[in-house]
Amino acid sequence: MRPPTPDTPPPTPLPTQPGRMIPFLVGCALFMQMLDSTIVATALPAMAVALGTDPVQLNIAITSYLLAVAVFVPISGWAADRFGARRVFILAICIFTLSSLTCALSLSVLQLVISRTMQGVGGAMMVPVGRIILLRTFPKHELLKAMAFLSLPALVGPIIAPPLGGFLVTYASWHWIFLINVPIGAIGVRLVMLHIREFEPDGKDHPLDVLGFLLSASFMAALVWGFASLGRPGVPLWSSMAIIVFGVASAVVFVWHARRHADPILDLSLLNIPTFEIATLAGNLCRFTIGATPFLLAMLLQVGFGLSAISAGLITFVGAVGAMLMKFTAPPILRHWGYRRVLMVNAVLTGAGVLCCAGFTPTTPMAAMLGVLLMGGFFRSLQFTALNTLAFADIPHERMSRASSFAAMTQQLSVSLGVGIAAGTLNVSMALRGDGSLAIADVVAGFIVIGLLCALAAIMFRRLPEHAGQALHGG
Repeated sequence: MRPPTPDTPPPTPLPTQPGRMIPFLVGCALFMQMLDSTIVATALPAMAVALGTDPVQLNIAITSYLLAVAVFVPISGWAADRFGARRVFILAICIFTLSSLTCALSLSVLQLVISRTMQGVGGAMMVPVGRIILLRTFPKHELLKAMAFLSLPALVGPIIAPPLGGFLVTYASWHWIFLINVPIGAIGVRLVMLHIREFEPDGKDHPLDVLGFLLSASFMAALVWGFASLGRPGVPLWSSMAIIVFGVASAVVFVWHARRHADPILDLSLLNIPTFEIATLAGNLCRFTIGATPFLLAMLLQVGFGLSAISAGLITFVGAVGAMLMKFTAPPILRHWGYRRVLMVNAVLTGAGVLCCAGFTPTTPMAAMLGVLLMGGFFRSLQFTALNTLAFADIPHERMSRASSFAAMTQQLSVSLGVGIAAGTLNVSMALRGDGSLAIADVVAGFIVIGLLCALAAIMFRRLPEHAGQALHGG
């Protein structure tokens, strides 16, 4: 570090106990995001009634948020390098918090979608930039423990969100599911200002690849919207397919551009690193379950079984409990069995957990449903802890920002596609039955599609080297 000069103030001192404070503070951002997305899924039927629309149609409130994140997340690494990670992180939390307030004040579906889109813009910067701070702070051999600890605050959101969302919808109103972000965001900004320092600039210009950003936004927006509109009433099949084709064509043009640009918005050369490539591409099949499972469970339990929001929430929160339990056992499991074996076997187990949900009926014993959801959350958590660390195992330090934004973009895109594919499956199933009303059979089809896609990732994980991720154990 350069010594301070009379014209420059001394650098901010390193935070005390970084092994504890930084993962926790970055986890505050994850907590808000996970709390928000899970509560919206739980409250979707009640929100649809209040806003005068159909629950399946209102999945646009989820899709618009995830779409905005996927569109804007590629510039997160550039913004962190250009303006400073700490500064961008604080701004992102502020945008997310203020847009949560406008969501609560929305009086129509259009207003809600606009506010959710702004939430997505904040989330696009908030989570990946927070992860950049973490990656720049911890050496690789401590990254697994830091990532596992980082996830703990975020997992509190899914644990309390379903019952809390059901309680608020049942005894208050859906507006309160957004208002709870306001005090959390305010506290988060204050703690970041106190405990996270700004990293020194690297002295480079970091020009923005504007054309690359526009191309990436085009193909991601088209793919997410095209899959979400499949089979939707009033939307012709040819229209949805045309949008998807446009998205694929835009992606091809983007790849052509990125390979010729000196500093592309997304560094495709990162895919030449085997651990990053497989963790990103195969991992995204598993991540379909993140967005799709809460949406499908809300549809099954509330619309299909006729349960209240709070009753459905008390059932689904068990999956988050299983996820939290896994955080205490993931590091030793990965050290003992290795990333390749764990990811291969666990992809099948995670997909099987989703497929088991397709067997739920109104007469299924409560203990059986809770057991399936508990184990499903357990295996999903192990899968994502492994993926989130393996992706950065062989990334050079100077490329961490670009790797983080690349990984975050593909992760958010996969979550968006998961919701879109699930909603599209419901709409296609309803269209095939010739009925515009959602039935249990439609939701079953959604679980089957998502579960099989997740299990297919095991084939790709076989390509991992036998000792993949060894650097994360100090080896």
